[in-house]
Amino acid sequence: MAQVTGESLQTELEMFGIECKDDAVLDKMVEQCICSRIQADEMVLEWVAYSSTKNGLKLTTDTLDQFDHEVLNKKSKSKKNFRKEEARNRTMDIHSLPDLIKVDEEEESLLDAYSTPGKGSQKRALTTPENPRSKRGAALLSSPSLLLSPASFSPSATPSQKYSQRGAKGEVVVSFGVVQGTRWAGRQTPGAGVQLELLEGPEDSLRCSYKYMFQRLRDIRNVLTEKIEELGDGLRSHFNIEEFAPVSLPAQDCITVVGQICCDSNGKLNAHSVLLEAGPEQGGQQIPVDLSELKAYSLFPGQVVALEGMNTTGKKLMASKLYEGVPLPFYSAEVKMEDAEPMNVLVACGPYTPSDSLTFDPLLDLISIIVKDRPDVCLLLGPFVDSKHEQIEKAQVTETFEAIFSRCIESIVDGTKSVGCRLVFVPSQRDIHHHFIYPQPPFTLPNLSKDQAQRVTLVPDPCTLLIDGVTFGLTSTDILFHMGAEEISCGTGSDRFTRILKHMLTQRSYYPLYPPVDEVNMDYEKFQSFGQMPLTPDVLIIPSELRYFVKDVVGCVCVNPGRLTKGQVGGTYGRLLIQRSAAPEGGSRVSPCLTAQVVKI
Repeated sequence: MAQVTGESLQTELEMFGIECKDDAVLDKMVEQCICSRIQADEMVLEWVAYSSTKNGLKLTTDTLDQFDHEVLNKKSKSKKNFRKEEARNRTMDIHSLPDLIKVDEEEESLLDAYSTPGKGSQKRALTTPENPRSKRGAALLSSPSLLLSPASFSPSATPSQKYSQRGAKGEVVVSFGVVQGTRWAGRQTPGAGVQLELLEGPEDSLRCSYKYMFQRLRDIRNVLTEKIEELGDGLRSHFNIEEFAPVSLPAQDCITVVGQICCDSNGKLNAHSVLLEAGPEQGGQQIPVDLSELKAYSLFPGQVVALEGMNTTGKKLMASKLYEGVPLPFYSAEVKMEDAEPMNVLVACGPYTPSDSLTFDPLLDLISIIVKDRPDVCLLLGPFVDSKHEQIEKAQVTETFEAIFSRCIESIVDGTKSVGCRLVFVPSQRDIHHHFIYPQPPFTLPNLSKDQAQRVTLVPDPCTLLIDGVTFGLTSTDILFHMGAEEISCGTGSDRFTRILKHMLTQRSYYPLYPPVDEVNMDYEKFQSFGQMPLTPDVLIIPSELRYFVKDVVGCVCVNPGRLTKGQVGGTYGRLLIQRSAAPEGGSRVSPCLTAQVVKI
């Protein structure tokens, strides 16, 4: 699958005499191409055919939402999925293997659309002691001229020309709340007196051994069953449902059932392939679901829902009503928020180098911004040593990845010493020196001095932090992209980002998708303890390859700050100012008091 860009879509549109200079519209079309797995030319042909039936409908983000619901979500399985099923149904001999390999390569190309220019998605293979991976070795014996030294930021390496020539530095691209007259600065002594606490448990709670690849299917099933039972109890009490009926028991009256959404095959979920899998208390079986009578729905694999409808034969449920999940309550602050000082928080997500250079110029620029704005807390999410960087993939460094990371962190800590702000480091699945398992344990930095360690907090991915009475949910895993490719919807009237974020909050999980994508190596017992939301966070930090945003979703302020670099050019970072004034009764305690911006580096 070739890379879909706004330029390629604009070229196709101009062939039909359609002018489109709105970047938001082009970004929306790129997102739809990725999620629907179609090329730019096919996308434009579908739009032209659709708009011609609507008397020349104008191309806007609203009409694209309508187009998404009426056309893209109702398309039959693509040629790729058809070829996949066809190949799998054949006898797996020497002649059919190339077909299977080609289909699998096409599946992985979905992520290629958001990879850096000229690169494909390079998924790291799992290794064993008998077959170690050479790139993860301690000594790398390539090209000494490309020595990466974050302490000096690789003076021998060639700086990125495109990054140094970027424009619109400091431009605000997204705003939330009342920004006029806002002073983006921390307290007189930033970080002083900031109370920071990890809500899930001790910081070393994830440093014990994992059972990934040694998990018993029974244990995985128990985790999923407990999730169905827990969320089912919440649905029953919130909607006053008397009891849930067995899913496969024939009934002539309207019944209510609960279970987990799944797909009837290995392909992508669609309106005709939805199954509901019940827990053991409701029979533990799967039943097909007919969604034709539902006026609006948004579903994804792994979602726990309650459905009301008819099941006269015991073989198919005709759904007439959908009960979605209920979010957890917010944190109850012991200190009144209006009595506290304003808090300034900076948020940035890696990579911290351009894709064409190993110089850390973007990170240097970020440190300069921290020194200038003097935030109270800096939330820095990985990757810090990006496994998808082309020169790292080619092993063009002469230091160990651990040494590179250690020097990088020391540069951040020393560079912000004059500010005195608190630094929070969150690992990423793309950090090549760290464990790529989910949930991911925090970094270890044994060489930090006592003074440095007092300002640094190392947290796992995901985690929930309590910072001066305000709860922050943090995850560096791109769940927006993963769920965006799997979710189906009809008649919801909301954008895809809002729907996915609401699903996360109502499913009470940082990764509610099941099964997870191939690149997420899930340890389900750890996930049950450390991948769930203990409460609804006031602020949810959820960086993604998709377009940056700041949204209020069911009272939670959700922030996608983007990435500090996008390919060879600069990206974005986020900043938040919580004024701590009195919030209205009910709903979020923070949303009315919060001002947020996404800014170009």
